[in-house]
Amino acid sequence: MFETLTVLPISFWVVVLLLVAGGVWAATRVREGIGLPMLAVLGTVAAWYVGDALYNDYANYHVKIFAPDVLANAWWQVAWFVLVFLWLTPLIHRWMNARELHHSSQVLRLVQTGAEEPLFQLRLNQLFWETTMVWGVLVVIACIRLGNEIPYYFFPYVDHKADPWGRDRIGTGFDSLLALAGYLQIFVAAVFGLVAVLARNGSVRSLALLGCFLVWPYYAFDRTRNAMLAAMLPAVLAWVFIRLRSSLFTKATILAGLFLVIQVWMAFVIKNRSDISIVAAVHGEGTSLKTASQDAHHEGLNMFEELCWVNTIIKDGSYHPNWGARYFAEIVNPIPRSLWHGKPMIGIDYAIARGMGGAENDSSANVNATFSTGMIGQGVVNFGRVVGPAFAAMLMAFWAAVLARQDLHANELGRLPLYILGLVLTFNLGRDITLITLYPFVFGAMFVWWLQRGAQKEAVRRRASSRLRRAGLRRDGHPIPVSPSADE
Repeated sequence: MFETLTVLPISFWVVVLLLVAGGVWAATRVREGIGLPMLAVLGTVAAWYVGDALYNDYANYHVKIFAPDVLANAWWQVAWFVLVFLWLTPLIHRWMNARELHHSSQVLRLVQTGAEEPLFQLRLNQLFWETTMVWGVLVVIACIRLGNEIPYYFFPYVDHKADPWGRDRIGTGFDSLLALAGYLQIFVAAVFGLVAVLARNGSVRSLALLGCFLVWPYYAFDRTRNAMLAAMLPAVLAWVFIRLRSSLFTKATILAGLFLVIQVWMAFVIKNRSDISIVAAVHGEGTSLKTASQDAHHEGLNMFEELCWVNTIIKDGSYHPNWGARYFAEIVNPIPRSLWHGKPMIGIDYAIARGMGGAENDSSANVNATFSTGMIGQGVVNFGRVVGPAFAAMLMAFWAAVLARQDLHANELGRLPLYILGLVLTFNLGRDITLITLYPFVFGAMFVWWLQRGAQKEAVRRRASSRLRRAGLRRDGHPIPVSPSADE
């Protein structure tokens, strides 16, 4: 560690200074709703970029691979990203959420007072029942696709994991619908967890716990770490910060313990996922949990390294910024490939430039692997080494404003799950700003909008019926018939 600190350029320390100063400033804006989303983004930058240097032995790895000017310029790009993000986020927040600025953070209120409010509990229960209906539809589809394999969809730890939503890298036919189902299931898993820890109704809480028991193993015994976090971490955060009425020290201690548990399990997954299934590893066919926790090195926490690779291949002319083509591919990703056969693919050109071309399998887009460029590197491959980081910062500023909007309305139906899920997904955006990461939030938001729309129509209908009853009229406008009295 000391050796690393001695070789880091001045631009690294500028990044650290901006992150610390920005974090302190954001902490003072938590009550306004924008503070926590900003802290989430700044923490993501710290983990994926500063954390890369400290975790992956910068002095003996990065310094020996990349030229000094590449390293220094990459750190300046990170600093430029943070500076633009800190400047733009308050402006975009005031513009996007102008009508909500008179509200204060509802999440902070829940943290301070708990989730006992009857109206909040009523909406939480309503969300649970509506979400359960969605999950019921997903279960029916899973039963049709899996047949006799359906028990292993619910109980993968018994023998193996059955995946009803599996598909190739290049989607065909109805693969887009399978993707939709998979992302909705992540939202369902997150809602079940939140209801299980926040609901006061005993029956609802018990059913939500049953839902977690049936849904969560699908992710716990999977190879994909971001899906695990998205499905289960919202419940953990809600329990620690809202349900648990204890001191900040107690909460910090519990979070540290939970972090260690997650760290051990992730290490176990990393150590085994390349060779065997996680279920087989649990049954003793791979590296043991104890051994994995001792010597596993987390892969993928190297977005600063990837930023250096981006700068290197642009510098030597083997890759050129695509001027928004990759962002465009992200935007049009929701369009099914069956409707647009020539839909652009995400990151294939960069994978080829990084030496991953040559695969003969068409379902893999003729590449052996793809690379995550990181939220900042993604901006560079789109718009170059100066405009690119600033554009990426603008996108994250918009995302922070979207989350702030959920916070300011967190007492409304479904907004709290969206907010906490969005905070968790922010960390996953560190690898790439992509709808592929945000789909659970996007489809969840569409579902919540539909629920709120139905609730508003029902409220209007009830108010109209109440006014008619007070006027002595039926809903069709005719007078309400009066029953004759008994003495008549």
